[in-house]
Amino acid sequence: MVMMSGADILLESLKRLGVDTIFGYPGGAVLPLYDRFPAHPEIHHVLVRHEQAAGHAADGYARASGRLGVALATSGPGATNLVTAITNAQMDSVPTLFITGNVIRALIGRDGFQEADITGITMPTVKHNYLVMQAQDIARTIAEAAYLATTGRKGAVHVDIPKDVFIEQAEFEWPEHVSVRGYRIPGKADAESVREAAAIINAAERPVIFAGHGIIQADAAEELRRFAERGGIPILNTLLGLGGIPQDHALSYGMMGMHGSYWANHTASAADVIIGLGMRMDDRAMGRFADMNPTAKIVHVDIDPAEHGKNLFTLCPVVGDVKQVLPQLTDAIEKRSHVEWIRWIDTLRSEHRHSMMVPPGNELTTQYAVSKIAEFAGREAIFTTGVGQHQMWAAQFMDISRPRQFITSGGLGTMGFEVPAAMGAQAACRDRQVWTICGDGGFQMTFQEIATMVDERLPVKMAIMNNGFLGMVRQWQELFHNDNYVSVAMSQPDFVKIAEAYGIRGIRVSDQSQVEDAIREAAADPGPVILDFQVTAEENVWPMVPSGAALKETIEGPQRVTR
Repeated sequence: MVMMSGADILLESLKRLGVDTIFGYPGGAVLPLYDRFPAHPEIHHVLVRHEQAAGHAADGYARASGRLGVALATSGPGATNLVTAITNAQMDSVPTLFITGNVIRALIGRDGFQEADITGITMPTVKHNYLVMQAQDIARTIAEAAYLATTGRKGAVHVDIPKDVFIEQAEFEWPEHVSVRGYRIPGKADAESVREAAAIINAAERPVIFAGHGIIQADAAEELRRFAERGGIPILNTLLGLGGIPQDHALSYGMMGMHGSYWANHTASAADVIIGLGMRMDDRAMGRFADMNPTAKIVHVDIDPAEHGKNLFTLCPVVGDVKQVLPQLTDAIEKRSHVEWIRWIDTLRSEHRHSMMVPPGNELTTQYAVSKIAEFAGREAIFTTGVGQHQMWAAQFMDISRPRQFITSGGLGTMGFEVPAAMGAQAACRDRQVWTICGDGGFQMTFQEIATMVDERLPVKMAIMNNGFLGMVRQWQELFHNDNYVSVAMSQPDFVKIAEAYGIRGIRVSDQSQVEDAIREAAADPGPVILDFQVTAEENVWPMVPSGAALKETIEGPQRVTR
């Protein structure tokens, strides 16, 4: 019988799971745990500068690597600082484990110093959570939590442990098998739903695939390609589905949705059969639900049956793991080419390609900057973004063609995600170049993590698209609120001096002619680098589907929106 403290049991459990990196911040309730880190050198603790950043770093780590991301915080404000990151990971179905300390058991519910009911607070924002009241339960709980986070529809799981449970002695018993009552992991689809789906697809004249984040999370890119090629079916990607198919593939037609291409949105609106694969049919991708494409027959493959029919009527719901279901469908459908349908889409793309081009001229635009970064970094690089205009331009112009190449906040839309997520991605993939495309507003929410990058020798390249505005908010105020700019113009610090303060290189780019040299200089530097791209101030993202509009109402370029 091996007796250990609760802290040792926790760390030994994480090692059994293959966890080698934890992003965290110490505090009183977790000091007994930190006291034991030196005895477990196999786990590297990354000391962040803010708990929210620990959570986003764990998120970025998981998205870049496909492995479990882990974040750690103390009780009270440490735990509540994780809430945004927890919600972000859960909204995007990212396999993450969030561990918090709590006050000692005798003080729970008595408003002890730095007490917060973090189990209650996070209950609506996690896949599952636990309050562990005995050291003997830690190993089983951690095994179960990791199992839930990384299987089925992946997501965020939270484990809260009181301080004295870390100190308590118990026998270490690692469960060889994990089974959770009532929890079933869908695998292959049942034969009847596959036959029904195949019949609908085979009868289609204008089928289209909506490929979502589930393709990336399930490592199903190859299965997607084979399915699409056999059926001759064009592919549209959601924002988080980018990378599921190379953009130069003959059946790849890019991103759909609020800032998707004109041809992608009209293809979605003209299809007679829609095949949703690992995606939520959410409002940013679908536009106005009632008029998305009311006559199309929808086949929806998702591991979570709760998504079927949630926003759009699903004629044929298929429950299963998309990686296992796609080979079933590939075998069941007929080999087709859909020549006329593909020709129609190609013509539409040719006629409207101008609306997705880098603006001509010599002005330094975000579109130009991000396209050049992508060109120089290549497909093996990892790109993270914040949320806003720069995010949409990155999605439009960065040739995202590889799974886990593009990491961004989708469902929650979290500003400040870009820097810590890039830090986590770099920690997971030290052999890849990591660039983060930052808004000047979002960058200032979490740039304190530059200190962590310096300590950890993580050479993230931070490209700030500095337009002096909260760009997407300004765009909406221009288009929908009669140019009434309220609280969107931002005075900026000297970002190059911020770089100098952290002891890293800072490069100011104020002219288009300087862009390529600046990117080369940053890429050659062995450490983190800030690039301050002083881009045009009042550019808008086009194409655009106005809020509450249908995809077929996509606007290609500047005009007053009356909706």
